[in-house]
Amino acid sequence: MWLELQIFGFRALWSPLYALFIVLLAALFIFITQWKRPAGEDAPTTKQQVFFYSGLVLLYIIKGSPMDLLAHIMFTAHMTQMALYYLLFPILIIKGIPSWIWRKLFQVKGLSWALRLITKPLISLLLFNGLFSMYHMPVIFDFAKSSEISHSVISTVILVTAFAMWLSVFPPLKELDRISPLMKIGFIFANGVLITPACGLIIFAGSPLYATYSEAGAWIQALSLCVPTGVLSDLASSLSGPAYFTPMPLVEDQQLGGIIMKITQEVIFGAVIAYVFFGWFKKEGDTVDPLPNQVSTES
Repeated sequence: MWLELQIFGFRALWSPLYALFIVLLAALFIFITQWKRPAGEDAPTTKQQVFFYSGLVLLYIIKGSPMDLLAHIMFTAHMTQMALYYLLFPILIIKGIPSWIWRKLFQVKGLSWALRLITKPLISLLLFNGLFSMYHMPVIFDFAKSSEISHSVISTVILVTAFAMWLSVFPPLKELDRISPLMKIGFIFANGVLITPACGLIIFAGSPLYATYSEAGAWIQALSLCVPTGVLSDLASSLSGPAYFTPMPLVEDQQLGGIIMKITQEVIFGAVIAYVFFGWFKKEGDTVDPLPNQVSTES
């Protein structure tokens, strides 16, 4: 398949402009945390920097590497992209940004009330899972892939709700730490339950759901989101659909995409549950009254 993808050219495969965008984000992070840091605030720790820059690398892999092009060709790649974009990328960025930056963001006039509203655990839970499920309804999915504006707006809105959802689990500020560790575990389980219907619809569908992958015209339109117009116009007459790149039938590709999304979600949620549980266990162990040990030692 890699050789076939070469026909789209370097720009479509590696997105130099998106790479520049990632570099600018890294430069902005350095500028804010090193040169514009308020007096008395700490610079990002090494651990925070690793999280943040790992998040940027992952973002480029998701949206700037050949994965993005492949996601417009195969539904399997699309669901892999979605799982990483909404379920892993926000965690890395949240863990990488110092708390004082979050505090400044939540103090922005006119934005503060909206952020505090959408980061309430129940609201964030319903917003993210509701919008993610609606996005994968065929009519909305095909509309999102029909133009660059609709695709960018819809995917960005869902990403914002993904950040809001994860802020309930990894709160960078005390006022955002609204639920106990046990409730956080239940919160993650609830996410897993709410995302299941969308995956189930895709996995058990007996026919192709999305015109974006099954109809040549809609498929070419979706490719225009990541392939330069000139290149695509030269190739359009020779491209009939995903079958040009993969022998996998459309329904099997669709079902595999749903399975990959569900498995990836379970792995990420399982890792987060383990992180929350062992952090809670360690905290409880650190607060155990040491008096009995001291008494026995003195005896």
